[in-house]
Amino acid sequence: QVQLVESGGGLVQVGGSLRLSCAVSGNIFSLNAIAWYRQAPGKQRDLVASIINTGSTNYVHSVKGRFTISRDNAKNTIYLQMNSLKIEDTAVYYCKAVAGGPRTVDYWGQGTQVTVSS
Repeated sequence: QVQLVESGGGLVQVGGSLRLSCAVSGNIFSLNAIAWYRQAPGKQRDLVASIINTGSTNYVHSVKGRFTISRDNAKNTIYLQMNSLKIEDTAVYYCKAVAGGPRTVDYWGQGTQVTVSS
C-alpha cells in the first residue's frame, strides 16, 4: 500500500512561484513512476509532469520551461517547482504513483489547491 500526501499549494499572483511536495509512504524505488496531475473546475484531470524510476522526466507542453519535477530519495518526496505561474495554472494538483507490474496499480493523493490571481 502506498500513501501520498501533497502540500505546498496556496494563493499566488501571476508570475509568482510555488513548490508542491508529495510525501510518499514506502520506498520510492519500488514505484514505476510518480506524476503530478491537475484538475481545474469543470475540467478533466490532466497530466502535468512525470518522473520514472530511471529519473527521466516528462512535461505537458504548457508547463515546459516553467515547471520542474524532481525527487528526493532520502526524504521519499517528489516536488513540483512551479515558476512564472499563470491564471490558467489554477487547479487542484494531485500526485499519482504507479506501482507493480505487469498489472500496475495507481495511487492518488488528496490534492492541493493552487490559485493564481491577477
